[in-house]
Amino acid sequence: MTLTATDNLAIARRYLEAIENGAEAGALAEFFTEDVVQEEFPNRLSPIGTHRDLKAVLASARKGKQIIRRQRFDVLNSIVDGDNVALEVLWSGLLAAPVDSLPADSELRAHVSIFLEFRDGKICRQHNYDCFDPWWV
Repeated sequence: MTLTATDNLAIARRYLEAIENGAEAGALAEFFTEDVVQEEFPNRLSPIGTHRDLKAVLASARKGKQIIRRQRFDVLNSIVDGDNVALEVLWSGLLAAPVDSLPADSELRAHVSIFLEFRDGKICRQHNYDCFDPWWV
């Protein structure tokens, strides 16, 4: 399958839309290669960062729905170079459950850089740098 850089960007945008719409299991797995590696670098909610394989990515999506009631990804900027897509995103999420000192129904916001590497139209590598807006303890 020969895909262009534009195709990869379109897939990346569909991937974010799928997450917004609550995709999990097979609907989410279709975006990834079986050997995908997702790395979330340290942030306030994940102080040591996280390294996930496909099984862990899908488990995290399922668990996330218990914490985040609704989320939105506003793509502010994108850069595409062949099989690599970089996205600058403003993320917001409405809490379904308390997190840290925030009660349920609070809104979290983060400025996020997402780097995706594609192989044959699927994400084989994802790096996230999540910078959350401050909230007070």
